Amino acid sequence: MPDVPWSCRGVRGAVLAESDTPEAILAATRELLETLIGANGIKEEDVASIIFTTSPDLTAAYPATAARQLGWYDVALLSAQEMAPPDSPPHCIRVLIHWNTRLSQKEIRHIYMNGAESLRPDRALHSAASTDQSDEQAH
Repeated sequence: MPDVPWSCRGVRGAVLAESDTPEAILAATRELLETLIGANGIKEEDVASIIFTTSPDLTAAYPATAARQLGWYDVALLSAQEMAPPDSPPHCIRVLIHWNTRLSQKEIRHIYMNGAESLRPDRALHSAASTDQSDEQAH
């Protein structure tokens, strides 16, 4: 592999919680984080910060708590509540991870799962094979 420079990239994703309970919010957020980490090979020491947002109907827990539960103690975290955008699904948790990587923008895997696929059908977890084909066609 040629010596590719490090860049700070954003990887994003979204998931829907089953309900507005701490257990549901944290379980959905953990699943999304674990999927993003696995799909992109993200290591904690390479993460600059993570921004979590929730739809206005989620108030029972901070999604950032899920990152702490995964052992990410030295990462800057922020939880915020979104405005109610039109056609936004209920119980929605979004994440934006800023991380230092040698991956190109095209190599990053953004994840939309468990009901949040409507936000970005082209990035839905179940469409990973079609996303790979789209990337190949773009080259």
